Amino acid sequence: MSTSDPTKNHRPPADLDDVDLAIVDELAAEARLTNAEVAARVGVAASTAHARTRALVERGVITGFHASVDQRVAGAGLQAMVHVTLRPGSRHESITEFAHEVRGLPQVIQMFFLGGSDDFLIHIAVADSSDVRAFVVEHLSAQRSVANTRTSIIFDYHRNRVAAPFH
Repeated sequence: MSTSDPTKNHRPPADLDDVDLAIVDELAAEARLTNAEVAARVGVAASTAHARTRALVERGVITGFHASVDQRVAGAGLQAMVHVTLRPGSRHESITEFAHEVRGLPQVIQMFFLGGSDDFLIHIAVADSSDVRAFVVEHLSAQRSVANTRTSIIFDYHRNRVAAPFH
């Protein structure tokens, strides 16, 4: 969906040793660890943990540090996954336009561009079921490029890691 260099998506895998992998695992589980805590958990000196973490960021292995938000406390206690299929036709333009329109909406937590029967999977958080309906009707079904949607309410979920965007 980005018009940037398509080869950027095909980076060679980073050459990570066991220390790098351990640092990545620790920070993926808890991004707010201090450098000293990372060093202690991984079993290296604090200076080594600091240098390795900085190198992982510079090499693009670690792309950011994130906060986990309790959507219920933030007033958006109902989460849903909305499957979207676009109409056949000028696919590239409709995919790009759809992604641009939807990704910035405040209800959207994550958006996935898929291969298969659905074109997009959109993870949203809203206050209640009427907000789910309003989101689907006003922001998805109202777009000419959308052929159909299918919504699933999320009862509970577990996240192991936060993944970086593919582009």
